[in-house]
Amino acid sequence: MALAVMLLNGASFHGGCCRHRVLLSLLGPLLSNSKLYSSYRRPGAEPGKKLSWQNADFSFKKGFDHLKTQLSLLKKEAQEYLKVTGGHPLGHHLLEQTRVLWQFRSQEDLNKWVVSSDEEIGGKSKVYVKLGRNNQAAMLYGTLNTEVPRDGETKYSGYCSMRSRPPVGSFNRKKYYDWSNFNSLYLRVRGDGRPWMVNIYTDPYFSHQKDDLYSYFMFTRGGPYWEEIQIPFSKFFFSSRGRVQDNQHPVWLDKASFLTFGFTIADKVDGPFQLEIDFIGLLNDRAHKEEFAYEAYDKNTPV
Repeated sequence: MALAVMLLNGASFHGGCCRHRVLLSLLGPLLSNSKLYSSYRRPGAEPGKKLSWQNADFSFKKGFDHLKTQLSLLKKEAQEYLKVTGGHPLGHHLLEQTRVLWQFRSQEDLNKWVVSSDEEIGGKSKVYVKLGRNNQAAMLYGTLNTEVPRDGETKYSGYCSMRSRPPVGSFNRKKYYDWSNFNSLYLRVRGDGRPWMVNIYTDPYFSHQKDDLYSYFMFTRGGPYWEEIQIPFSKFFFSSRGRVQDNQHPVWLDKASFLTFGFTIADKVDGPFQLEIDFIGLLNDRAHKEEFAYEAYDKNTPV
């Protein structure tokens, strides 16, 4: 950036004022904070004492430390890959019946999740998450409010959700879940009797697929007792932007599809809600033979 400023300052000596103006018109937007091209400053704001490129941190020590951290993560990923599944032999991996994906025992476990509500679109629903009693579960609670924002555009409101953060590998690479050895989702929860939606979000290949997800219902019975819920993956249906699609297909359980997992409550009933989650796991139920629960048909049947 400093070199560009020097070139602009010296252009008038070698090519006259016209060349200076041409270079300024081309490089001016890139030098928004330079002395030759003044940027907009809000009234009352203090003028910047340094140029934008002077505020950049060119610390080699920080860059080396960041590279060292990423290389250590890469080493850890390589060790986990060579161990197949936590150091267990290949036969154990092939015959694995259960696997715990998430359990909630510390604040670090909660930091892997994020909550959201219709406040993002102007709604009034509230949602929070914290550790339960004795740090043995995650407590998702809040208040649902179906009042529609008065913005003239929004027609529906009243939802709260909890969603896992996308896993990130070394050098900010995306990581995916491989659930191909299992056929059911297994959860231990305690709710207040309200229904929930269990969502599986996929990684889109195209921008118009960013709202695609697979969903199924989870009904809680309420009361003081915990319940264990098993949901076969064959029951999940495909939807996009809140609309169930005609073209249904089973959930792809390979590494190239899964990105995040979450819960949503939107039963159109105003009032408080609460859901405690002990753990979320996978189950390979050999008695479950169903491949897909919904009818798949060709919409363009040849005549």
